[in-house]
Amino acid sequence: MAEIVNLETGGVGKLYRLFIGNKNYSSWSLRPWVLLRQLQIPFDEQLVPFDEGGSWEKFRHFSPNGLVPCLEDGDITVWDSLAIVEYIAEHYPQVWPESNAARAWARCAAAEMHSGFAALRSQCPMNCGVTISLRALTPALQKDLNRIAELWQQGLQRFGGPFLAGDRFTAVDAFFAPVAVRVQGFGLPLPEAAAAYVRRLLGLPVMIKWVDEALLEPWREPSHEQELLQSGTLVEDRRVQPT
Repeated sequence: MAEIVNLETGGVGKLYRLFIGNKNYSSWSLRPWVLLRQLQIPFDEQLVPFDEGGSWEKFRHFSPNGLVPCLEDGDITVWDSLAIVEYIAEHYPQVWPESNAARAWARCAAAEMHSGFAALRSQCPMNCGVTISLRALTPALQKDLNRIAELWQQGLQRFGGPFLAGDRFTAVDAFFAPVAVRVQGFGLPLPEAAAAYVRRLLGLPVMIKWVDEALLEPWREPSHEQELLQSGTLVEDRRVQPT
């Protein structure tokens, strides 16, 4: 793994290698990617597209659990998005907020996103290039949206914004970045403060870059495409069409 020189500090560090899946589909990959990009932490992006019917065997060549994302730092391999973020934080403390209170809240909110919101995940899978009209806003999905709005309002009010744990982007914002994509794509209703936060996330240059690159991907994975249409009707597809 090549060493790099930080031009601001003069320090020497290692260049991470981050394995991700399709930008169009992989919400888990987006989290560490957008964090590293937004905090200007250098890394080598390795995009490995999903295979039709499953990618476990292919991903096992670099990821112990056969999933993405996966981070390599020399001879150290770190898998799972939350573990990756915590590993990066050991070397870059700006990953989390500086104050104890904000850092504790941010870790709790990120962990809740990491393990919860099953209805949102299943009914509104991430797809960067489409607009979907939901057939119904189920009680379970509404419950998830209410909790997300509550969390966001709590963070923005308690720590002053414009990001969830204060005046700068940290890991908790990265964990909710895929939610912003889902809200836009499925037209999910949120209170104005939460909707404004969605617009703020989607307006970040790094998020624009992710979405733009997702739109140019030529790959389609049937199970992801079928999952997308289980909850709604396709209104618009802005992706480059496969050749």
